[in-house]
Amino acid sequence: MDFTDTSLVAVDNKVSAEEQPLPEALRSMSLVMRVLCFLALGCPNLHDHWKSLESDRAFETVRTRMCHILGNTITTASLLAISSVFVIIVFPASYFGYTPSVPYYLLFTSLMFAMFAMLISGSSMIRWLHTDRHWTQEQLKQGGYLVWSYLLSIVAPMFFIFWSLNCFIFAMSIAGFSSQSEICRAVTALGLVAYVVNVGKISIEAMYRYRSGLEHAECRQ
Repeated sequence: MDFTDTSLVAVDNKVSAEEQPLPEALRSMSLVMRVLCFLALGCPNLHDHWKSLESDRAFETVRTRMCHILGNTITTASLLAISSVFVIIVFPASYFGYTPSVPYYLLFTSLMFAMFAMLISGSSMIRWLHTDRHWTQEQLKQGGYLVWSYLLSIVAPMFFIFWSLNCFIFAMSIAGFSSQSEICRAVTALGLVAYVVNVGKISIEAMYRYRSGLEHAECRQ
């Protein structure tokens, strides 16, 4: 009986020792930092993410999710890069208007952004696979540049994917609208409208989630 009580006390002490409050350097955040947190972690603050660093199981869940996101980013960037190369080299179809050089510049820019996304995603995935929660806690405790680099390593690949996709869409739109075929111009217009509608829908949902996250954080405080 005494041995059981002693074991329970030891476990409780261990848990309480691991449960550390949010460091002061991570409490006051600027608007840009809140947006970065939302884009990287899905929450406009670091409270929930800091809690995930208090146990190995929660940290493993976060690491698995981040590696999954980065893996999907690498796949998307690869598809964009292959599509850009394919359109530039293999598929200069006659019914597309490639007379202006702008589509080619945009396709090369899309390829460049896709390569950047793959490189950053790959390096970030390697870091997540080899890091541990104690090291991550020590890095975040210091705040400042280390927190910025921590968040940007997650957000930067998404940023490059976003611009790579937009450059590809704009290149194909310009080529489509420059075509002599009315069918090609009509299909291009429909595709562009669908793209704008989807981007607007995603933006509205993101703004709603961001506002809900801020309200939830204020209620907890």
